[in-house]
Amino acid sequence: MHTQAQVLAALRLEDTGVPIYVQLREQFLRAMGQGLLRPGDQMPTMRQVAVALKVDLNTVRHAYEELERLGALALVRGRGSFVADPPPAMDGTAHETQTDNLARQTLAAAAALGVDPLALSQRIAALAADKEDIR
Repeated sequence: MHTQAQVLAALRLEDTGVPIYVQLREQFLRAMGQGLLRPGDQMPTMRQVAVALKVDLNTVRHAYEELERLGALALVRGRGSFVADPPPAMDGTAHETQTDNLARQTLAAAAALGVDPLALSQRIAALAADKEDIR
């Protein structure tokens, strides 16, 4: 478990044209995927993130709401935001549909950034083969 101060210190915003809430959402998801934030860990408050990054509180709220909508965060009124338990594994058609949707989103993001989809797929395959890089 990482402290909230460590999580805050790791956040970075870049002037790439990507909305700030998207940058925050992706950084938190990456930290969760790498195991830096684990199920049950308490997230920094929205206000702490806003002050640390000098951004509007509503921008941070938007990122947290997106994370909650994705099922990555559980907001508990009066207690804070916590990293949610991962969903149970899917099977059959639901798994195939979710995989297709994620692949399409990833390809759209790659196209928007000018990344070659074949190079991206090779990199994903390499990272998946060496799970240490994605955890």
